[in-house]
Amino acid sequence: MANAQVILKEKIEGLGAEADVVKVRAGYARNFLIPQGKAYEASRSNLRHVEALKTARARREAEEVAALQEIANKISKLSPKFTLSTGQGGKAFGSVTSIDIHKELEANGIVIDRHAIDLEKPIKKSGKSDVNIRLHPQVAVILTISVEAGEESEES
Repeated sequence: MANAQVILKEKIEGLGAEADVVKVRAGYARNFLIPQGKAYEASRSNLRHVEALKTARARREAEEVAALQEIANKISKLSPKFTLSTGQGGKAFGSVTSIDIHKELEANGIVIDRHAIDLEKPIKKSGKSDVNIRLHPQVAVILTISVEAGEESEES
């Protein structure tokens, strides 16, 4: 199969970021990446322009990290509270999941990817729990949530 080397102009999920020189199928490069303006052909003259693309990439990544650090500061100031209903004997019904935490963050005006919330298993016990949130490989924050037991519900 024929492969081609291209220089990416922008970040493409699963392929690379701008200024990366990647090998792709020739048809993918010829029919999609180059006509859409997402990549250059990796010729000698274009390889000289890679430095300009690398500086743009570094600037973009620095802006992303700064914005995510600001979001991390907002998250660290929060202390959301969740209430679980309990049955006879104090057994909790339901649990606090990453979806619940994500909804609570959105209610406070913080929009992040739900998969950034690193919760090994749902929280089923009352008390305080620490939840890791990884926004970027360089930016992580710990959110402390409080889970309280609600009123006991009557079983039928």
